[in-house]
Amino acid sequence: MDLTVLDNRVFVPARDFQCSREFYLALGWKENWRRNQLAELELGGVRFLLQDHYDQGWAENFMLQIIVVDAQAWFEHVRAVLANKQFGAARTQPPKREPWGFLVTYVWDPCGVLLHIAQKL
Repeated sequence: MDLTVLDNRVFVPARDFQCSREFYLALGWKENWRRNQLAELELGGVRFLLQDHYDQGWAENFMLQIIVVDAQAWFEHVRAVLANKQFGAARTQPPKREPWGFLVTYVWDPCGVLLHIAQKL
């Protein structure tokens, strides 16, 4: 019996697939492939599947933690991307030192998915 795991990708919801796709691309993810309303996006060797499916409760309670070297630099980058206001309700907050040992820049994507862009302290 071989129980080797080869990959693990999460499905991320999108209310407006094209808007969410453009949001992640603007932040630096690359699109590996897209078929119909599903796309594999990758950043730093880590991938997820963006899907054209939306449930408000799910989207607003969905979180991704992205471990980075510099949470402050990510805050500045996200703020610059959001400056043109083309991504609807997407928003960010300045980095916050959390009691579990991370500095976290919180980013909400256009449909409410919460990204924890986290730097280990």
